Amino acid sequence: MNFYLNKFEDLIVEQKGHAVWITLNRPEASNAYTTPMVKALVEVLVHADRDSSVRVIVVTGAGKCFCAGGDIKAMRGKTGMFAGESNELRETYQAGIQQIPITFMSLQTPVIAMVNGPAVGAGCDLAAMCDLRISSSEASFAETFAKVGLVPGDGGAFFLTRLIGFGKAMEMFMTCRTVKADEAQTMGLTNHVVLPEELKKKTEEMVEQISSLPPIALQMTKKALHHAYQNDLNSHLELMAAYQGITQRSSDHFKALDGMIDKKKPTFTHY
Repeated sequence: MNFYLNKFEDLIVEQKGHAVWITLNRPEASNAYTTPMVKALVEVLVHADRDSSVRVIVVTGAGKCFCAGGDIKAMRGKTGMFAGESNELRETYQAGIQQIPITFMSLQTPVIAMVNGPAVGAGCDLAAMCDLRISSSEASFAETFAKVGLVPGDGGAFFLTRLIGFGKAMEMFMTCRTVKADEAQTMGLTNHVVLPEELKKKTEEMVEQISSLPPIALQMTKKALHHAYQNDLNSHLELMAAYQGITQRSSDHFKALDGMIDKKKPTFTHY
């Protein structure tokens, strides 16, 4: 059975060609996280990343919201991922929602966030964990942890500071203010802003553009960028020499060369 045809709690998963589309599916709760959603999201991301037929992953939200992050009703009721005393909560975070950033950092496959509406708290962080963000003009971003007396326990401070810079990230976390789509694009928080009715088409165009490129090269380029951000030049250059040795002898490399010289669209594989 096709893995993507399984039913996942609080998620809709669909494979379209070389892309897997993951939709957070709690529109009645602004797609706020639940423990089953977190578990399913990690499971699907890991599987798709290991699937050689998948070249792009898209994450979006059902309804009018991208993701509201933590469920404030569950917080007040001390239920779900917010149940238990302090040390239990620490362990729940480590085994639960913190597996999302750990998983994202391990992915080789490019991930696009299709931000269809508000991305709040851990939802803003989820968008920041993706490699690229395409946003509706009705989307907005906010880091609201302090507003409810919490810290960004899902790793958001790690990702947002790297995405938009320390000063801008500090302002978002310290003020909890909402950043609208146009400002988010200026800040570098989103790559593109389009009208709501154009959002899916724009995302599909980027999916097609990425899917048309040699997958091995893209995977290694993604790894290279992450490594470059966190390591020194010499160790980076040493790793790049190894990556270049691999890619320059891949069949995709020679298919790409043949396509450019012969002016024909190449078909790429994963070896």
